[in-house]
Amino acid sequence: MSEPLAERMRPRTLDEYVGQKHLVGPNAVLRNMIDAGRIPSFILWGPPGVGKTTLAQIVANKLETPFYTLSAVTSGVKDVREVIDRAKSGRFFGSHSPILFIDEIHRFSKSQQDSLLGAVEKGVVTLIGATTENPSFEVIRPLLSRCQLYVLQPLSKEDLEELIQRAVQQDVELKKKTIRIKENTALIRYSGGDARKLLNILELVVEAALPGEEVLIDDETVVNRLQQNPLAYDKDGEMHYDIVSAFIKSIRGSDPDAALYWMARMIEGGEDPQFIARRLVISAAEDIGLANPNALLIANAAFDAVMKIGWPEGRIPLAEAAVYLATSAKSNSAYNGINQALELVRSSGNLSVPLHLRNAPTKLMRELGYADGYKYAHDYPEHFVPQQYLPDELTQTRLWQAQHSPAEEKLYQRMVHLWGERYQ
Repeated sequence: MSEPLAERMRPRTLDEYVGQKHLVGPNAVLRNMIDAGRIPSFILWGPPGVGKTTLAQIVANKLETPFYTLSAVTSGVKDVREVIDRAKSGRFFGSHSPILFIDEIHRFSKSQQDSLLGAVEKGVVTLIGATTENPSFEVIRPLLSRCQLYVLQPLSKEDLEELIQRAVQQDVELKKKTIRIKENTALIRYSGGDARKLLNILELVVEAALPGEEVLIDDETVVNRLQQNPLAYDKDGEMHYDIVSAFIKSIRGSDPDAALYWMARMIEGGEDPQFIARRLVISAAEDIGLANPNALLIANAAFDAVMKIGWPEGRIPLAEAAVYLATSAKSNSAYNGINQALELVRSSGNLSVPLHLRNAPTKLMRELGYADGYKYAHDYPEHFVPQQYLPDELTQTRLWQAQHSPAEEKLYQRMVHLWGERYQ
């Protein structure tokens, strides 16, 4: 049985490698090190199908050094130690360190990553890790500090078009067929910048044609052959967090069109409606806040509506809330205030509650002065009377800083009226 097209087209040298010019193009940093024959341990971070495994294999071939591969999905600490022992015993004096390639290194546990430290530090192996997740979150700091980090980008439209032409013209199996590419828009869109997926789709379309007939590749044919959602959206992967981040930032930036677009991406990608609703509630509190307290009510109502009416109708109240939040005035004064308060609590420790604010349920507590001197605000004009509410050490501390949006300005002016200089 023939190998899949993606495997047959796997580059063997840097000259065959497509994309990542910032790393392996002429005079690029990684290419210069590979050509010089000396490379450090490094981690390749990028989306699927952009050449992480291929680049590691090219490095090993170029340096003519043993190449060991482990998958973080199936390998444990014992497997790591066995490979390191084999690398030690098989290395000759003056030769390059064997390369240990670990795919999906972000899936390694802390203990598995710890087991690599000594070998990497002593040069027993040159580690090349590949990950689709942000290494700063998933790779332990000691290991990350011992490795260079190189970021791989999704393949560009030009890169993907080059791959298509190369496959049609050079692959031993495709050269046997008459292939005419009329359109490649759907082919490229469905690939999502993933070379492996692109070649798999191309192979699927070619193999679906009748023997001996011309293979016509156009957008309609690709869509009909695939019959699936082309959107890349791994709910456990980085794309998920990037799209959610874009959604929240679009609301914060008062762009309802972008907010609706990113929400649609999440919906089409199969995101849990409750997750989207929770993001809206958080955004209403964090980014709109006191500038429009109704925003939180709207977001919470959208959450309730989704829970009651389900999907797909739930998209409508979610969209209504997203547009309302995006078009609303913004303030993060409450968000900033609680963060500053938490930082103050952590730095100042457990300061005593002033006696007049303490609870006094027993006679002994009252005799000790608990609640003594407390002024009940509702007994005074405007339901306010000046008195100390913060600990003695923090009496002049300000945590809430009004941002003077139209709604918040009213709250600020009330504080100025009641407290005078403290809020001026």
